[in-house]
Amino acid sequence: MIAEPMPVSTPANEGVLAEGVEAFLDVLEQDPAIDPHSLMILRHGRVVAAGWWWPYGPERPHQLYSLSKSFTSTALALAVAEGLVSLDDPVIKFFPEYDAEVTATQTRSMLVRHIAAMASGHVEDTWGRVLATSPDNPVRGFLLLPPDRPPGTVFCYNQSCTYTMAVIVQKVSGQTLTQFLRSRLLDRLGAGPVSWRQYPSGQDIGVGYLHATTDTVARLGQLYLQEGRWGPDQVLTAEWVREATRLQIPTSQATVGGGPDWRRGYGYQFWMSRHGYRGEGVRSQFCLVLPEKDAVIAITAQTDEMQAVLDAVWDKLMPAFVEGEVADNGADGKLESRLQGLAVPTFGAQSDPPAARERWVDATFTPAGGKCEQQPSLLSVTVSADGHGWEVSLDEADLSLSAELCNEIWVVTEPGQPGSDVVPNACFGGWLDEDTLRFDVIFLESPHRLTVTCTMPSATFDAQWVTVPLAPWPGGLKLRDLRAP
Repeated sequence: MIAEPMPVSTPANEGVLAEGVEAFLDVLEQDPAIDPHSLMILRHGRVVAAGWWWPYGPERPHQLYSLSKSFTSTALALAVAEGLVSLDDPVIKFFPEYDAEVTATQTRSMLVRHIAAMASGHVEDTWGRVLATSPDNPVRGFLLLPPDRPPGTVFCYNQSCTYTMAVIVQKVSGQTLTQFLRSRLLDRLGAGPVSWRQYPSGQDIGVGYLHATTDTVARLGQLYLQEGRWGPDQVLTAEWVREATRLQIPTSQATVGGGPDWRRGYGYQFWMSRHGYRGEGVRSQFCLVLPEKDAVIAITAQTDEMQAVLDAVWDKLMPAFVEGEVADNGADGKLESRLQGLAVPTFGAQSDPPAARERWVDATFTPAGGKCEQQPSLLSVTVSADGHGWEVSLDEADLSLSAELCNEIWVVTEPGQPGSDVVPNACFGGWLDEDTLRFDVIFLESPHRLTVTCTMPSATFDAQWVTVPLAPWPGGLKLRDLRAP
């Protein structure tokens, strides 16, 4: 379905200083470690600023990583409201097939509210051990790893908690998370399409790998800001919103994040922040809810400097939210022009090799050192030319991903038809000298960009991720995993 547009207003009308938004953009764009992809700011329920760094765009689903957990938590809220599950149910209740195997007292005392709050009692993430124990059924592996401490007494960011919670919702509803959320949440919010990557056993993975637009992220934040109301409908209970977004377990010893905003506590798949609370995913996918300012900020990006992004929000955006209207001195129009012209930076390169062009036509390059360390599935790179220009392909055992090479703009390649193996991408690049071709490939439905350098006369290539993608399951990641399911 096509998303229903959200109400739109100007920054000045909603008490937002456009200069503050521009100062925030300055921080994002001037820090070489931050690669922003999208920004939406809502104030008083209206969109006051929205921009996408080309070649990203508003209609494009984006891999949200662990920001997906807040959607999984919302699915749990709906299941609780329908009486399908209670927060005080023992987790083992939903898996009678393992009852005889699961004998540890602390495992049997683990409640749904404990796994919702990342308070299973384990003191380190169990996901690796779970997959080693039971790769075909992670829930079984999780239940066979007894907690180190009584459930509810210690925080640990534990992927197995969210995965188990997601499986519970899917078991009691008889639907995937995507199906369950579609009519109960997404359609009611007027959100567009979403898709969730599935674990090989058939469940939506829940812990991450939800692909959704920035607009959908912003709508989820606005729903929580409005204490579960959307228009005339009470989509979530106000009690759930209060409980999910308050401190359920201290995180002073948290080993994720690495900054002060990860020490503020955890709710039900939401982090507490210096201001408000947030859903978040690695590489800086954020849904920030700021009740004190009646504002929501949705951000997608590619950077491991997540605290730097949050610091910029607190330092530049928070002061921009003021009471009442502000005078529009032309700043709103200036901001809008800037938002319309955002683009991922490029680099200097030549459109053709400066000498011996024929060497590059139909040339194939293999990994330097015999193996591409950061992307082992990538076996070769092929460079070809026709009357229209140059094309490159990234070749795996069962996929050849093509991209058009240009040194002036990012050129987007879309799948030709439903089910096509082409992964939506944008390519930019050219020759640095007669022996060196460099091109960058943005995987448009993910946060990730790959830099490839081909070298003559060795006929080898090197490929480096700006930030390395996380594999959704054992066996590693292939390039096709970087598109929405």
